[in-house]
Amino acid sequence: MKKHLLKMSDLSREDITNILNLADQLKYERAHGITHHRLAGQTLGMIFQKSSTRTRVSFETGMYQLGGNALFLSSRDLQIGRGEPVQDTARVLSRYLDGIMIRTFEQKEVEDLASYGSIPIINGLTDYCHPCQVLADLMTVREYKGQFDGLKMAYIGDGNNMANSLIVGGLTVGMKVSIACPDDYRPHPDVLAFAKGYGDSFSITNKPVEAAAGADVLFTDVWASMGQEGEAEIRKKAFEGYCIDDSIIEAANPEVMVQHCLPAHRGEEITEKVFEAHAAEIFDEAENRLHAQKAVLVKLMEKQAQ
Repeated sequence: MKKHLLKMSDLSREDITNILNLADQLKYERAHGITHHRLAGQTLGMIFQKSSTRTRVSFETGMYQLGGNALFLSSRDLQIGRGEPVQDTARVLSRYLDGIMIRTFEQKEVEDLASYGSIPIINGLTDYCHPCQVLADLMTVREYKGQFDGLKMAYIGDGNNMANSLIVGGLTVGMKVSIACPDDYRPHPDVLAFAKGYGDSFSITNKPVEAAAGADVLFTDVWASMGQEGEAEIRKKAFEGYCIDDSIIEAANPEVMVQHCLPAHRGEEITEKVFEAHAAEIFDEAENRLHAQKAVLVKLMEKQAQ
């Protein structure tokens, strides 16, 4: 595994498998009261340009459970919010901290932190990708299905950061991936170029039922992500017919599981009925953010503690 986690394409299939195996171990140990301090004495700086429930709580709790500390830093707390260059912030924080998790808008900001800093950088979300969420998603799929090979993943909705990372992650671990989105809301061109290398394992359409046909796992996300609230009404019209409802479920395999990164807008991208029928899977997915991210923290930071 590389020094940083900036995007899903940083990870090989072996890397993902190793992270998920460690996440499974950490989840088992937590459930059985086994404690350890693999990151004792270390501090993770958490930079939030975008707010979050799951990202903050899971990283902060994860560092505590690993014996370390987490420091919450909003844009109001940092000189970066007043125009200090990212490269200066990276070099200063590298003198104080053992790792940085950043949740922000531009992918370049994450890449710059990694370029100029000297400590591990973890992408907690950008407009381009959401690798930590997708590691938790893959962990949950493997828990329920036992494997990746031979499975079909279908994503219905906006070609956003979740779609980008799910495409890369799903294909990397050996799944077939099908995406349904309106023509004007397709995934990032770099991700589509990546997917071309997987031939028939990837497909993209503007017909949700077609994408869902035979799917073992269905994914969706909100139609208007953070920062796009002003487009909400336009997007509702554009995504008409992209709600995961009974017709989508019926097109998938009978034992289909449903995943949603949350928060969910019931009645928009997913119906109340479908959400509640698959709530156990969705909230296992949310819990697995904690375990998957703890595994990432250990993989990137543990050597510094030795």
